[in-house]
Amino acid sequence: MIDEILKDADQRMQKSIESMRSEMAKIRTGRASPALIDHLTVDYYGTATPINQVANISVQDARTLAVQPWEKNMVPVIEKAILEANLGVNPVTTGDLIRIPMPALTEERRREMVKVAAAEGESGKVAIRNIRRDANNDFKSLLKEKEISEDEDKRAHDRIQQITDKYVEDVDHIVAEKEAEILQV
Repeated sequence: MIDEILKDADQRMQKSIESMRSEMAKIRTGRASPALIDHLTVDYYGTATPINQVANISVQDARTLAVQPWEKNMVPVIEKAILEANLGVNPVTTGDLIRIPMPALTEERRREMVKVAAAEGESGKVAIRNIRRDANNDFKSLLKEKEISEDEDKRAHDRIQQITDKYVEDVDHIVAEKEAEILQV
């Protein structure tokens, strides 16, 4: 019973880390990354479809993304979606290729992006702590129903805290990496 709760908590914490990583990928660093526009959707024959399912997204050089739609009629639709996303970029269309030059970030904008990354990291930590709280409540209810002893309850609380500490450390590491990436000129 305890192992099931711990395993479930571990899996949920891992999903929180993965979710945080995908959110961190969306934060602009001044370097071209397909993750910046992967989450955008376009109207593809009446259906909201992610850009990466209607076009090939590649990195041309360190500061330029190239979007190659599979159908020529998708060029203006994709360009409009990129403009409406307010990413701070201006796509340039040449025939059936959309180039997205990444403007260099100012020092002030870099500091703002670091704050955004830190806030994202804090959200990840809160999610992990909420999972720990849920697991601890499950342990308390098992103790109350006399399904586990007080010693087992104490060991379970210690183990969930160890798991939580590991994931919080992972969050700190991810945030530190992203901050270094943002501040790198």
